[in-house]
Amino acid sequence: MSDTSPIIVWIRRDLRLSDHAALSEAAGSGRPVIPVFLHDEVVDRLGAAPKWRFGLGVGAFAEALAGIGARLTLRRGTALEGLRALVQETGAGAVWWQRAYDPASQERDRAVKAALKEDGVDARSFAGHLLFEPWTVETKQGDYYKVYTPFWRAVKDREVPAALPSVSELRAPQRWPESDALADWAMGAAMDRGADIVGRYVRVGEAAAQGRLGAFIANGIADYDEARDIPAEDGTSTLSEPLTYGEISPRVCWHAGMRARQDGKPGAEAWLKELVWREFAYHLLHHTPRLETGNWRPEWDAFPWNEDDRRAEVIAWTRGRTGVDFVDAAMREMYVTGRMHNRARMIVASYLTKHLMTHWKIGKAWFEDCLVDWDPASNALGWQWSAGSGPDATPYFRIFNPATQRRRFDPDRRYVRRWVAEGQGQPPRTALDYFAAVPRAWGLSPDDGYPAPVVGLDAGRKRALDAYERRDF
Repeated sequence: MSDTSPIIVWIRRDLRLSDHAALSEAAGSGRPVIPVFLHDEVVDRLGAAPKWRFGLGVGAFAEALAGIGARLTLRRGTALEGLRALVQETGAGAVWWQRAYDPASQERDRAVKAALKEDGVDARSFAGHLLFEPWTVETKQGDYYKVYTPFWRAVKDREVPAALPSVSELRAPQRWPESDALADWAMGAAMDRGADIVGRYVRVGEAAAQGRLGAFIANGIADYDEARDIPAEDGTSTLSEPLTYGEISPRVCWHAGMRARQDGKPGAEAWLKELVWREFAYHLLHHTPRLETGNWRPEWDAFPWNEDDRRAEVIAWTRGRTGVDFVDAAMREMYVTGRMHNRARMIVASYLTKHLMTHWKIGKAWFEDCLVDWDPASNALGWQWSAGSGPDATPYFRIFNPATQRRRFDPDRRYVRRWVAEGQGQPPRTALDYFAAVPRAWGLSPDDGYPAPVVGLDAGRKRALDAYERRDF
C-alpha cells in the first residue's frame, strides 16, 4: 500500500469534528479520508432509547461532515466484516479509530485490530473518550484505584493537553463507497410512540453540546455545588448526554471548568469532580469488567435479592406507580425526557435495591433501555454504588427515605408536580407527556387514581435491615 492510499476513520462514540485525535491525524496526513459508522454488534445490542439517540447523533454528524465537503459512509454488519469490505472496495491502507473501554467494545476492537494487522492494514487506535488512559493512573503500589477520593487527588493536578482544533477539511477519495441510508436502519423502532415525546427534550449534535457547555459555564457553574441537588432546578450541566456520544470531548469540558475555577466561580471544582467521577467509572470498568455484569464485591453473591423482573412491585417501579411520589416522579421524568436528575437516580436506585429488595441488575437493565445518556461505566458503577455491592459504595445499611429526601430537596413539590399528573386539576404538559409516551398496553391514564404505596417505607426499610443483619459481610 502506498502512503497515498485512503484512511478509513471508524467513527464510534466520537460524533464531533473538534478534539478528535483520529480524524485530526488523518486530516493532517494529506491522504484521502473516509469516515465510516458501522451499525455493528455493539450498536445492535443497545437498548431502545440509547440506540434511538445514537441514530440522531449519527445523522447530525453526517450533516457536520457534509458541511466541510466530506461524507459519512454507513454500513450494517459485524465490525470486522464491514471494515474488511470497505478496505477491499476503497483500497484503504489504514483504519483508525478512537478507543472504547467497555468490555464488549474492547473485545470487538482487539479482534478487529489483530485481524486487520494480519491483513497488512495499518490498524491504529487513539485516545479521546477519557481524560486519562486507564493504565496511566496507578497507586504507589502499582495498582488501580478502588476509592474515588484518592483517585481525584491523583489526577486533579495532572496536565490535560489542550483540545485539538476542529477539523475543517478532509481530502476526498476518488470515489466515495456506497452507503446505507440511516433511515433504513430504523434505530428508533423500539421507542414506538415514545420517540415523539422524548424528541422534544433532546438536543443533538456538537453545536448543541458546545452551546450547553457555554451556557452552563456562563450561568450555572457558580451555583452548581448546591443547585445540582435540587431536581426542580436547572442546576446541572446536562452534558452527560453529549459526552455519552462524544458530541463533546471531556478535555473541552475539563478546560472550561478549569477556567471557571480560575475565575473564582465557586461551583467549578464540584463540577470537575463529577467529570472525574465519570473517569473513575471507566477506569474501574477497564480494570474490573465484572463491574458491568456481577457484584464487584463477591460477598454479595449470596444476598437474597429478588431477581424476578415480572414481580408486581418491580413493574410498579418501572412504570412510576409505586405510590411514592418522589420515586414515581423520577421514573416518569426518565420515560418522558430520556434523562433523570442525579439526586433522583440515587433515590430510585436505593428504593429498588433496598425497600423492594430487588437486584441492582434489574434496575441497571431498565436504565439501559430508557436513558438517552446511558453510559456503560457510569450506569454500572452508579447501580452498584447504590446497592452497596460495588467499589467505594454507599454503606449497604444506608437506606434513603424517599419521603425525607422529597421534603429536603423538593419541599414545595415542584418536581413531583412537574411529572406526576394524578391528583392535579390542571397537570402540566410534562406530567401528561408521560401518558402519551408509555406503551398503550400499559393502559394508563391521567384520570387514574394515584396508587397506594406498594410497600410501606418503614416496612421496606425494616425488611432490608433484617436481611442485612442475617448476612455476614
